[in-house]
Order: sequence, then structure tokens, then C-alpha cells
Amino acid sequence: MRKLKQSTCLFIIIAIIFSLAIPCFAEDTTYVWSNHSENLEHTIITNSSEQEPTPNTLNLESASAILIEQTTGQILYEHNCHEPLRPASVTKVMSILLIMEALDTGKIARTDSIPCSENASSMGGSQIWLDPRETLSVDEMLKAICVASANDCVIAMAEYISGSEEAFVQMMNDKAKQLGMNDTTFKNCHGLDEDGHVTSSYDISLMSKELLNKYPQITNYTTIWTDSLRDGKSELTNTNKLIRTYQGATGLKTGSTGLALYNLSASATRDNLSLIAVIMKAPSTKVRFAEAQKLLDYGFNTFSFKQFGKKDEMVKSISVTKGVRSSVDAILEDNAGTLLEKGKDKNIEQILTLDNNISAPISSGQKLGEVSFVIDGHTLSTVNIIAKNDVEKLNLFTMAKKIIYSWIDLLRS
Repeated sequence: MRKLKQSTCLFIIIAIIFSLAIPCFAEDTTYVWSNHSENLEHTIITNSSEQEPTPNTLNLESASAILIEQTTGQILYEHNCHEPLRPASVTKVMSILLIMEALDTGKIARTDSIPCSENASSMGGSQIWLDPRETLSVDEMLKAICVASANDCVIAMAEYISGSEEAFVQMMNDKAKQLGMNDTTFKNCHGLDEDGHVTSSYDISLMSKELLNKYPQITNYTTIWTDSLRDGKSELTNTNKLIRTYQGATGLKTGSTGLALYNLSASATRDNLSLIAVIMKAPSTKVRFAEAQKLLDYGFNTFSFKQFGKKDEMVKSISVTKGVRSSVDAILEDNAGTLLEKGKDKNIEQILTLDNNISAPISSGQKLGEVSFVIDGHTLSTVNIIAKNDVEKLNLFTMAKKIIYSWIDLLRS
């Protein structure tokens, strides 16, 4: 009996070594599941491509305008969207973005006391009349910038973060280049008229999207209608009237000067659909709000956003060869959805494609396959399926452990 057990152990050793030594000569194959398969319970669609530019069918009076879906940046409507124009205080969207990044990286904290320089206190335009002898917290500064468009506060924050407004403006231009804002040159951080200080409605939509997607908590400030600072002595009222009048409004920033006329980046969310409408050089403040609302209404009445899954959501467990584990969980790389015209959201087919020979070692986040989304034979998008965790390759050490444990089990039986 003992010889039989030893022979069995020897056979196991030979089998394991043989399995490790065999190279994988099989051709790659693909498994495909349709939307009727039980193997894919959740699907996800990402569509970041731009639609064809739309003629000015809404008969906008503003010189430039754009409407985008916030998550993907997909253009739903545009009118002269790349024309360089003066942004006025909509400039502060970029300033706010850099303030939020400084908070996110720990460079500053919401409770930091921000001093006011003579330069900041001397700013014209909209302001809260900072005194060089006083300080406000970052939280209070953000509130004043987002709600009252305070030029003095944005200068104070720029100097605190970068040492000078000039250095901060360089950061703004660097960030603009990073975001693909090719129509933009910033000369200051507040938006008062200055030759060469220009951007476009398209570029404003890019920085607005980045701010709202990366730091959604900014809406805690941009949705404030009225508030106060300095123990109630300074009243703040939001310059964006849509916050009070438009259902689902989340922000974002107004701007106006004698040369820029009336600008607005307006954001709103309804039924999981988030939109950003940008208006530039409207002839009056009434027109800028009316046309931003017209754009948002067009978007909400025409489109719907279909969310089919969330980031890190499991798709299925996939078999793994030559690993210390026999399978790995395949998850969605991102949470996203697809924008569709209303009434055209039926018969979406999802197809999961995987390599037939997935072998260890596998690293967490490694691409294992793709999910494609098709409607009427047209592929809307393709999303990666990735490994949730590592799977180490079965090596001599792990093989020896398996052999020893198997041998012990056999001897005990």
C-alpha cells in the first residue's frame, strides 16, 4: 500500500512538472457573448466621440455657444465654438480647478488662513472688498469666488498657491494645454479685460467638464444662492440666476465686462444626464440666461444617458492557466454610459470578447478583454475588461508546496 501511495505521489510530481513545461501552442481564440448571455449581467457604454457640428438651428443671438454631455464631453450642439473671445469671469473656472487640485494634493487645506495683499485688495470689478489686514479661510475664499465672483479673493488664492499671480497664470496655461484647450491664452486669473486674454466656448466646456467630473464637490459652492461671510456682515448672492430658476442646475460660472459682453458656463443634471451649456458674447444678461436654458432644454428633451455599469463592477470569473489560482475576477475598467437620442435606446447588444488562453502571471488592472456595444450593427464603443487582482505564476516554489501538501494528504489517508 505504501509503495502504491509513493507511486501515486511520483505520478503527481511528474504530471505537475509536465504541465508547467508544456508551452502554449494553441492559437488564440475568442469567446463572444451576446446580450442574451447569462455570463454578462451588466454592460457599460462609453461614447466620447464628437458629433458632427450642428448649424445654428436654435437661432442663438450669442456670438458663440456649445452644449456638451458632461461625462463624455460629446458635443450635442455648437455655434462658432472655436472662436477666440474674451471670457471675463468665466476665467475663474480654471482658477477654481487649480485651487481644487491644490486641495486634493494637500498643498493647501480648507482651514488655511489666506492673507490679502495690497495687490489683491486693489482689484476692480466684482469683489468682497478684502482688507490687507484680514485673512479668510480657503473655504471662505472659495465661497466668495464661486458665489460672488470675487476678484480680490481669486488673486489672494493665486498668490498663496503659487507665490505670485504671474506664476499662477502660468499654471493655468499649462493646465489648459494639458486639457487640449487650443483656443486659449490666459493673461490673468480673474478675467478682467486684457489684450490677448481669450478662450472659446469649446475650451470653456473642457475646463468646466474637468472641474465637475474631477471635483463634483465644487457644486457645494456653485449651487449656493445666498450666503454670508464675516459673521454675517458680508452678504453673498449668486451671479448665476439659473441656480434659482432652472431645475437641476449645478453651476457653474458667469462673466461679463464691457468688451466681453455676457458669458456663462451653465451646468445641470436631470435623470442621470449631466449637461454643460456655454454662452459667449451674449448681447445682454437676459439673453445669456435664456440661451443657456434653451441649450439645456434642447439637451434634456432630445437625449438620455444610459448607465449600464460602474467602475470595478464584476463581469465574470475567468479561467487562468499556470497560476496559483485557477481563475481571476474580470471587472469593468471605468464607470460610464452612452448618450442616445430618446427613442433609440432599445436593442443595444453587448459583446464580451476574451482571449482563450489567459495565463499567469496576471497583474491587477491588466486588460483581459473588451466589451463592445452595438446598436443596429453599429458599434457605439468598446470598454476594457481588467483583472481585479494579481494571480502569480505557478513556479518551483509554489509547485513544491502543492506537492508536499498532496503527499502529506496521501500519506494521511
